[in-house]
Amino acid sequence: MIPADDRDDRDDRDGRDDREHRDGRADPVPPPPGGILWSIAGDIRMVLMLPPALALQVARPAVGAGVDDHSVFRTDPWGRGERSVRSVLLWVYGGQEAAAEGRRLRALHRTIRGTDAHGRRYHALTPAHYAWVHATGFPVYRHAQRYLGRPFTRAQERQLYAEWLQVGRILGIHDRDMPQTVEEFWPFYRKALAEEIECTAVAAELTGVDLSVPPPDRGPWPLRAVLRLLWPLLLPPLARFRRFVTIGLMPPDAREAIGLPWTAAQERRLRRFGRVVRTVVPLLPERLRYLPQARRARARHRAAGR
Repeated sequence: MIPADDRDDRDDRDGRDDREHRDGRADPVPPPPGGILWSIAGDIRMVLMLPPALALQVARPAVGAGVDDHSVFRTDPWGRGERSVRSVLLWVYGGQEAAAEGRRLRALHRTIRGTDAHGRRYHALTPAHYAWVHATGFPVYRHAQRYLGRPFTRAQERQLYAEWLQVGRILGIHDRDMPQTVEEFWPFYRKALAEEIECTAVAAELTGVDLSVPPPDRGPWPLRAVLRLLWPLLLPPLARFRRFVTIGLMPPDAREAIGLPWTAAQERRLRRFGRVVRTVVPLLPERLRYLPQARRARARHRAAGR
């Protein structure tokens, strides 16, 4: 997602970055075990935070056009979702695999280019667009945590942002392209909301209730067969719930910038839902609370400590 007149120079720079890595530059390291992301990124509540983050990402026209033109989210939504979750978990729990996953994603995005709805050329690795996709996770995590867990303290917010920068380095985002402190982040974020964000076609689709989603194609075949049979009845309430959490767990200023409606009654429902989630989930055993990839990494870390 880069301007056409910058495309060749930027691609050359990306190539130099890769060559420098192969010439011996150290891999960036993932966030540390015991950190904030180590605790929350693999928690099952994280699955509820992905839809608002994705909707905020694609509200940037260049990102929305890239997803519209090149993603399989319509034809293979379950596969895309599974791959996205696996990738996110690798950034945090993958150890040496984290940097390899970051390089894989950059290579995947090199061919993603086109024209957005305003007729502007884009390329997926334009620093402003690539950094925005990553940056959205921080305000979404911060806002959703107020409902689904305990609100972060000031110190925890700073730690979370520092760890988020570490993840950005894994993805190949240069420090010069991301604010380096929380204080610098908020003007960067608000400027993007004021000048870049709109209700793109993909953002409207991801926050609507009429997205055509096929029944799940993963899991035990008896379960898939039952879901396929019941899917016409299950899809409408699931679509309404997805819209509810996507809009509700999105920060209010982002919601306003996109033009998404939210009522006081919906806010009260979200608070009730949040109370149930933050009461029940911490009581679950680790095998139910954490996604398998995170659970295995946490078990390995405990075993190494012993």
